[in-house]
Amino acid sequence: MSDVAALRLPWAVSAEPAGSPDAETLLREYYTEVADRYFALHEGRRSTPQEIDEGVAEYPSTDLTPPHGTLLVARQGEVAAGCVGVRMLDARTAELKQMFVRAARRGRGGAGMLLTAAERAAARLGAERIRLDTRRDLVEAVALYRRHGFVEIDPYHEDPYAEIFFEKRLDGSC
Repeated sequence: MSDVAALRLPWAVSAEPAGSPDAETLLREYYTEVADRYFALHEGRRSTPQEIDEGVAEYPSTDLTPPHGTLLVARQGEVAAGCVGVRMLDARTAELKQMFVRAARRGRGGAGMLLTAAERAAARLGAERIRLDTRRDLVEAVALYRRHGFVEIDPYHEDPYAEIFFEKRLDGSC
């Protein structure tokens, strides 16, 4: 199958254990991309494999499991193309984590599908609102969240890499 034909395949999103091979690969690619962008902006270099190992260990995905969280994997055809995590912060507030679509699959609706699926998963977990943090240099992510109705809020936690915080009320129809 040609690359062009593969990119026309439909998207499907489903929950998957964070420790599955596809999920681990996607989460590592996510962390590598955000780390590389950070280091390029602030230090003019890419991350090292050791820094990625340390970062993945510092920000584990073990809380993206039922009953208080989930990891969703998007596939285009049979190819794992992206992921997003949802975890409950309290009884009514969910948090979006590690939203990622592989570069070769971007611009084809996968991010929007993942975000909608994450909102639905949060609502199923009992959330009335969903929050997230990101960095200002991740301009594509900031634009995506704004397009999908997220509004900027005051910080709800302290993390040296979180620069902008968003929230969206879930209306129950998710």
